[in-house]
Amino acid sequence: MFDLRQLRYFVEVAETLSFTQAAQRLHISQPPLSQQIQSLEADLGVRLLDRNRRRVALTEPGRLFLAEAKAILARAETARTVVTEAAAGFTGQLRLAYAVSVSFHPALPETLLRFSHAVPGVSLHLGEMFTGAQYDAILSGQIDVGLLRAHPEGVANARQLDVEVIDHEPLVIALPMGHRLAKQPVLRMADLAGERFVAPPRALAATLNDRLALLANKAGFRPHIRQEAQQIPSLLPLVAAGLGVALVPASLRVVHLKGVAFVPVDDPEAHLLLAVASRVDNTSPVLESFLRTVREARSKLGLG
Repeated sequence: MFDLRQLRYFVEVAETLSFTQAAQRLHISQPPLSQQIQSLEADLGVRLLDRNRRRVALTEPGRLFLAEAKAILARAETARTVVTEAAAGFTGQLRLAYAVSVSFHPALPETLLRFSHAVPGVSLHLGEMFTGAQYDAILSGQIDVGLLRAHPEGVANARQLDVEVIDHEPLVIALPMGHRLAKQPVLRMADLAGERFVAPPRALAATLNDRLALLANKAGFRPHIRQEAQQIPSLLPLVAAGLGVALVPASLRVVHLKGVAFVPVDDPEAHLLLAVASRVDNTSPVLESFLRTVREARSKLGLG
C-alpha cells in the first residue's frame, strides 16, 4: 500500500512535470524519486506518468489520482493539526461546575475570559452545582473541574482529588439599610448577639452555616435562624425586607440591591474558601490549560 511520502513525491512531479525540479524541491536525489514513483505505479497497477528524456506528462489515471493524492495529504495534515492541538489543550471540551456564590467572585469571569481567549477551540460546558455534589460529580467523571467552597473533608475517595486553594474570601454582614448597625465601618460578631439571621439550609451550604456557627460561638451566642433561602444570593432580598441579617461572601457586594448594606466582620476567621478541584488522574491537556489559567487569574487579582 502506498504511503504519504510517495504521494508527496508524486504531487511534486505532477505539478512540476519534471523529475529534476521535483527532486530539488524535495531535497533528494533524482534516482530515489524515480524509484518511489515506480513503486507507487506498481502498487496501483497503472501508469500515472508518461515520461521520456524530453517531457513528463500525466496520464488520465494520473490526472485523476493527483486530485485524490492532494485530498489525502490535506486530510493527513488536518489530522496532524487536530492531534497536535488536542495534545496542547487547544481543542476538546471542558465540563466545569461552580457553586452559586462563586458567580459573583472575580476569579470566575477573569478565568473564563482568559481561558476563552487562550483556547477558543475548546468547548466549555458550565453549570451551577453545590459543593458536595461537585465532589461527587468530579469523582464519577460527570464533570472535569469544579470551583467550590470547601475542602473534601468527609468525602469518600478524597485522595483521588486534587484541590487547589484560590482565595480565602472575606465574609461580611448584610443588614437592612435602616438597621442600627448598618453604618458601622466594621462589626464584631458580639455586636450581632440577639439578631435574627437569614441563611441557606445547612444541607446545601454547610460551609457557610458552619462558619456562621463558629464565629457566633466565639462571640458567645448561638445564631437564631429566622428564615432560610436555598441560594446565598437569595438571602439579600430577605435582608432588604427586614427579616434578618446574613453572613455572606464579600463578593456579593456587587449586587446593588436597594435597602441592603454590607459591613465587614472583625474576625480573622471570617472568610470563605474558594478552591478549584479535579481528579488527580485526569491528565487532560485541556484541564491542565484551565488550571494554569486559574493560577494566572489568581495572580492577576492578587488572591491568596
